[in-house]
Amino acid sequence: MKDTWSSLFTPDSVAIIGASASPGRPGHEIIRNLLANEYGGHIHLVNPKGGEILGLPVASGVDELPDGIDQAVVIVSAAATTDVLRNLAAKGVHTFVLAAGGYSEVDEHGAELQRDLERTIKELGVRAIGPNTSGHISTPHKFTSSFFPLGWIRPGNISYIAQTGNFATHTQRYITSGEHYGVARVIGLGNKVDMEESEVLQFLADDQATKAIFMYLESFQKPHHFIEVARAASAKKPLFLLKGGSSKEGSQAAVAHTAALASDDRVVAAAMLQAGVTQIYDYSHLFQVAKAVSFMPLPRGNRISFMAPSGAMLVVLTDLCRQRWDLAVPDLEEVNRQRLQAIGPDWLRMRNPVDIWGPAMVHGIEKSHRDSIEAVMDDPNIDACVVVLVVVDEFGRTNLDFLVEMARKYPDKPLYVTFSGIKERMEEAKAYLEPRGVPTYLFIEQPFEVLSILNRARESMARAQQWQQAG
Repeated sequence: MKDTWSSLFTPDSVAIIGASASPGRPGHEIIRNLLANEYGGHIHLVNPKGGEILGLPVASGVDELPDGIDQAVVIVSAAATTDVLRNLAAKGVHTFVLAAGGYSEVDEHGAELQRDLERTIKELGVRAIGPNTSGHISTPHKFTSSFFPLGWIRPGNISYIAQTGNFATHTQRYITSGEHYGVARVIGLGNKVDMEESEVLQFLADDQATKAIFMYLESFQKPHHFIEVARAASAKKPLFLLKGGSSKEGSQAAVAHTAALASDDRVVAAAMLQAGVTQIYDYSHLFQVAKAVSFMPLPRGNRISFMAPSGAMLVVLTDLCRQRWDLAVPDLEEVNRQRLQAIGPDWLRMRNPVDIWGPAMVHGIEKSHRDSIEAVMDDPNIDACVVVLVVVDEFGRTNLDFLVEMARKYPDKPLYVTFSGIKERMEEAKAYLEPRGVPTYLFIEQPFEVLSILNRARESMARAQQWQQAG
């Protein structure tokens, strides 16, 4: 028999209780998702009507299932879930995904149903995600229990732990369609009647498919244990947390969402600092930062170079680097500054940050940017580079391969690209560069914000490694 984590993330067989022949219904879309991702295990469907759905036979009851199925996804009402759980456990199922809502996030009757469900899980000795979850994803195994219409899910090295269902639903749909990085594991915790964030984090810390872990949490089931697990995990790979429910209104919304008891924001901030977890504060950072980590290494320090086609951009972005983002914009060594000067017009003193407009007018976009990137990336004072690239038809279509080549030439120093110009061309450039490993951002401040967050992550990992060495 498989252990819990193998049954959850690498099941050889899955039962879907509440399978449906009606497109759009949760019990139908989960089957479509499994087929779209070419899941290779056995799919067992249960619906009282029996028959066939999407070419797969349907059992009319749990009693018709074979013994020892690895995992069951239960998509029935909250009132019916506990009895179904007992029947499946009698058939040797030990790992469950419980989709139904209507528990303690709703009212006292739901809270009683949840207490009964929790007692049943402990009595049976089984493990479960949920209830009130939209499921999970495991791309190394081509598996998902999500009932949202996801289609094919791009594999990758980013994993999410989320006290919300949307990372296995519409946010995942956005990542697949709007970004170019992929996920390894995604797990929606739901109401956490059994599995909670600490043990999932422990699994992902040791998971070779996971490069970085992003969390959205509204509460901590076992706060002290979470800190212990996170401190050990953050010595291995970067951990990021967006904490929901920090305001009074947000806390009330969290209770309505998953019956979470949100913690005081100051206490959480202090605890996460001790745990080596990097807090983020914008929802979009859950994928903007993930994209950067997926494609590039963490910066080795906070010293950056950037090049922009506008003096105003250079001034404002330098101010923001120093005043808001804790990023240094250092002088280059004179030999590298002279390399910049050699491609600039005589009337312009070239330096860091790089005023790229003059060189671009003299030498063209590709040569000016290539030579500038090499000059700053070769400099020992620079840890990362951001390029603000002008993309307009009047300058001709720039061959962007030089940016891919530069990213590969300097694998230890992140290179991010953002844009100014025609929106359509910006989106085309993103679509070209990102599948080739170069993170891009459509708003100019975003790559700097990301570098600031990643610099904090590097510091957090370094502290965690020191704590570990100190014993």
